[in-house]
Amino acid sequence: MQATGAGRTALVLGATGGIGGELARALAARGWRVRGLRRKPAEQLQSQPKPDGIEWVVGDAMNAADVAAAAEGAALIVHAVNPPGYKDWDRLVLPMVDNSIAAACANRARILLPGTVYNYGPDVFPLIPETAAQTPLTRKGAIRVEMERRLHLAVGQGARLLILRCGDFFGPKAANSWFSQGLLTPGKPPTRINQPGRPGIGHQWAFLPDVAETAMRLLDREVELGDDAMFHMDGHWDADGSRMVAAIAQALGKPGLPVRRMPWWLLRLAGVAVPLFRELGEMRYLWQRPVRLDNRRLLAFLGEEPHTPLELAVRRTLEGLGHLPAQPADMPEAGRHIPDLAISSHQG
Repeated sequence: MQATGAGRTALVLGATGGIGGELARALAARGWRVRGLRRKPAEQLQSQPKPDGIEWVVGDAMNAADVAAAAEGAALIVHAVNPPGYKDWDRLVLPMVDNSIAAACANRARILLPGTVYNYGPDVFPLIPETAAQTPLTRKGAIRVEMERRLHLAVGQGARLLILRCGDFFGPKAANSWFSQGLLTPGKPPTRINQPGRPGIGHQWAFLPDVAETAMRLLDREVELGDDAMFHMDGHWDADGSRMVAAIAQALGKPGLPVRRMPWWLLRLAGVAVPLFRELGEMRYLWQRPVRLDNRRLLAFLGEEPHTPLELAVRRTLEGLGHLPAQPADMPEAGRHIPDLAISSHQG
């Protein structure tokens, strides 16, 4: 692989998380010098090697001085940090993105933001282009819209921007996701699969290694991106909601594994005492209708979308979550996007 990032520095906020960690490792493999910001005490970090090529820097994404110091000389800032468990979004999310913006403007760096479908409401469903109106239904969606508004404004202040929106994440290190905490029961051997969506309703998924590879290919063409770039990924489109469930059962070697409808009413009740359940329940509308990001702009720019076969992606995810023993990589993580699937992505 060509070391297209050689000599350049990237700061990754959220490098201990699923998508942040995946992007940090992909950047290091591409030849970037990667700094990861984390709050772990310095004396514990100094005795550790640099796993996956990440240079850990002690700091807090809520502290502007910490972010500014970590970003010194950086050409790229990956903003992949979110409060855990959806907690305190209204208090924490916007100050953190403001700190990334200030650091990017000071260094004339590009900010890479892994985006979501939270920005959108049913008025633009089912097939959503990058230019669609953003009229979210939820508080988290409104915060995401405001994040992006501030990021776009920063482009005129010296920063550059790349937003890559995706469906629901899953992958070997995505412990906090609908896959690991919704379809499966956290911390327990799989004895059933939960189905959040209505029967026959499609859902869009994004395998983290594919997301990272897509971001790398976009960054490889930095000059062509322009200062303000946005793309949507197609990822894995489960047309009727049954394909992901079947792939999990197949990978586990349990084709008869029971499938249970998600007890949304129980989430509502539990949400009174548990903020995570309340926040998950707020996302129900994304499971009641087909919601699909349109990747035509991405295909036109890259020619293809990195795409790991679903069965392999699910197996790698289950291995990473400890539900299956790890096996040697027997296939490349990201192969070519299948042409007929790319065409079908425009049919809604």
